[in-house]
Amino acid sequence: MRSAKKSKKPKAWVVAVDMGYGHQRAAYPLRSLAFPGDILNANTYPGISHHDRSIWKQSREVYEKISRFKKTPLIGNVAFELFDSLQAIDPFYPKRDLSKPTLQLRQVYQLIRKGWGSALIQKLAKNPLPLVTTFFIPAFMAEEHQYPGPIYLVCCDADVSRAWAPLKPATSVITYLAPSRRVVERLKLYGVPKERIKYVGFPLPTDNIGTEKRETLQHDLARRLVALDGQGVFRKNYQASISEHLGKLPKKVAQPLTIMFAVGGVGAQREIGGAIIASLRAKLTQGSVRLILVAGIHNDVSSYFRKNILAHGLRKEMGKSVSIIFAESKSVYFAKFNSALRETDILWTKPSELSFYCALGIPLIIAPPIGSQEKYNRRWLRAIGAGLDQENPAYAHEWLFDWVNAGWLADAAMQGYLGAEQLGTYTIQKLLEENTENIEYGT
Repeated sequence: MRSAKKSKKPKAWVVAVDMGYGHQRAAYPLRSLAFPGDILNANTYPGISHHDRSIWKQSREVYEKISRFKKTPLIGNVAFELFDSLQAIDPFYPKRDLSKPTLQLRQVYQLIRKGWGSALIQKLAKNPLPLVTTFFIPAFMAEEHQYPGPIYLVCCDADVSRAWAPLKPATSVITYLAPSRRVVERLKLYGVPKERIKYVGFPLPTDNIGTEKRETLQHDLARRLVALDGQGVFRKNYQASISEHLGKLPKKVAQPLTIMFAVGGVGAQREIGGAIIASLRAKLTQGSVRLILVAGIHNDVSSYFRKNILAHGLRKEMGKSVSIIFAESKSVYFAKFNSALRETDILWTKPSELSFYCALGIPLIIAPPIGSQEKYNRRWLRAIGAGLDQENPAYAHEWLFDWVNAGWLADAAMQGYLGAEQLGTYTIQKLLEENTENIEYGT
């Protein structure tokens, strides 16, 4: 056995869940901090018991079935709205005590107290490093099964439901890492003590930021503002502010305007991508626009995009003015996605956890939200001025370029940069440094 030595970097158990993209995307930027070298998924980790796997599988299957059933005419929307009501977020005003636990939360705790997650926590407790999780259930498991190390819970939306706060929030030891000011205030209404809440921002990929000086982010935003400001309207009106924050902008950019369209975790809204291909066909043929279609890990979505590309006579443009991001695993997908973001001028997607990527100075075109959390994410994006609701995708070749010529998207890019926190990953790292200063572990 190799001897233990002191860590050069803070380390933690970084725990996500394999359900959709949001919780794993939030964990991905923290992977360099993860012990023993990778992120652990609470519902699929090696050695998970049959009992625990079965409970996780049932909850995941219900969500995915309901999400797909939403497309069923007439009754699909009704069924989804009923399901979504179970995790709905109450109106924020008037401010009041919202600490009473929901029936859903009580049921989760019943399962935990019957042993759900105990094997996982026992496994982690053998090396009681700080536990950082991007989903509330592993945090509740850790607390109920008496995990001996610090417990951090990263919130993944601009507002959160009561399900994110523990059964007895006033006495909980969980520390919340909030991505927005609204989440800070919401958790207080749920009864979480203010000393247990830290506003850090969403953990964004450091490859898109650079160091804490944000040199990579600022370089990319400077180029992007020129691409997004077709007639120079935004630069003329806000020249002093731009100079203060970014310095001198390039006079022109070499690449064409680049639009990224991303589907949701269950392949939702792929039809919007098909409509975008059709609408931008002429510009893609001319090479005056680039389109990146994000299929994630869904081969059926990738095939759908490919068929649409070919159906519109864009075979020659494949891999040039139009491309598809697809990968067999989420980690590879996230890496490809983050790399492509550096060349992206506009991100078109539903208001999922990707809403926080506006902090990178990327304007969002907001596709219709799916579920209560996304409605609040949309509200947050619009409140800070970082996103605009999509018009009819069939006419994107008209309205999208009107927005560029008016400087609206350049304005949204700058508002996201100024209005959202970028350094969440680094702030979390500093918190871990405080809690791992004297910890030693095997290498």
